[in-house]
Amino acid sequence: MADLSPTIKRILHGFGPSMPAPSPAEALRAAIGAALCLVLTAFVLWLLHPDGNAMIHPALIAPFGASAFLISAVPNSPMAQPWAVVVGNTISGLASILVLHTGLAVLPTAALAVLLAMVAMASLRAMHPPGGAVALATALSAQANHLPGLQYLFLPVASGSIALVVLGIAWNTATGRRYPFRIAPDPTPHGTKDPAPDRRFIPSDQVLAATLTRLRLGSNLGVEDLARLIEAAETEANASHLGPTTAAQMMSRDLVQVAPDTPLPDLAASFRAHRFKTLPVRNPDGSFGGLVSQSALVGVADPTLTAALLTDPDPQTATAQTPLAALIAMLADGNQQAIPVLDGPRLVGLITRSDMIALLSGHMPD
Repeated sequence: MADLSPTIKRILHGFGPSMPAPSPAEALRAAIGAALCLVLTAFVLWLLHPDGNAMIHPALIAPFGASAFLISAVPNSPMAQPWAVVVGNTISGLASILVLHTGLAVLPTAALAVLLAMVAMASLRAMHPPGGAVALATALSAQANHLPGLQYLFLPVASGSIALVVLGIAWNTATGRRYPFRIAPDPTPHGTKDPAPDRRFIPSDQVLAATLTRLRLGSNLGVEDLARLIEAAETEANASHLGPTTAAQMMSRDLVQVAPDTPLPDLAASFRAHRFKTLPVRNPDGSFGGLVSQSALVGVADPTLTAALLTDPDPQTATAQTPLAALIAMLADGNQQAIPVLDGPRLVGLITRSDMIALLSGHMPD
């Protein structure tokens, strides 16, 4: 009996929670987003077909609740992307309508509708779990003397799905999430076809896609998500070999700063004298005003230009406690040559790529 205990524990473990709990703020963000999307979608559907009181008899269908959940709670899931939502729900509704016209009994009609919907969604690469609910709800709610037609597909299925997607884009963007997630990759800062420096040691998209397919994870995890996961894990692993290094241990503290009204000739002179590639700007009140890159001076000859006109006012910044892994990621993307370290609004240090290279080279094996 004792030998069975580990086996039983392992089996029971599979029935427990398998995902980390979201933060309360993230759970609230997703819940509010789903509720707002449903309310506004009902209003859109009423505008398209103003029949009755939308507050009492909204034109929503039950599967929209699940679609709104996916769009708001897991906007990076392949099953929550716009194509999956709109095409998955619509093709599932069509599958159910086709089966309804066979005249079968309710139970086989419902089962066959879900079967056909799943096959159709898979063939169109539009796997969306609420689509199965669309097929089932359509089959169960249909009346024998009044079967739904193509108008039902347009309103509410397709129109409602499109409204949910548009509202989901607005809500996720406003709350700091990226949706749709599978967008074209950002161009490299140098305008070339090479991957960004921090992505060159990650397997290609083709390799990642093939791996997801082989492991049957393509519906659960997108290629871009997997690439980000590998990148973050490698950065954390590399940084862990260097110990708990923070920005405070690496940063330069004796800083050469310029004022916003520093003219172009003086800027150029500072770059020549100190051989820096980046100069921080200090506002009159002592607060950090941004970074001036040496490249911003290339091709500029107007002596009346000042630092304020050449400054990047919103670069990535760090605090004294920022860990090494985060600093590596900031400098590896190629967008800036140095990381300002702030204490509130005040600049207290600067970390350059040279600082990072010196640290990493000092820990390389012989």
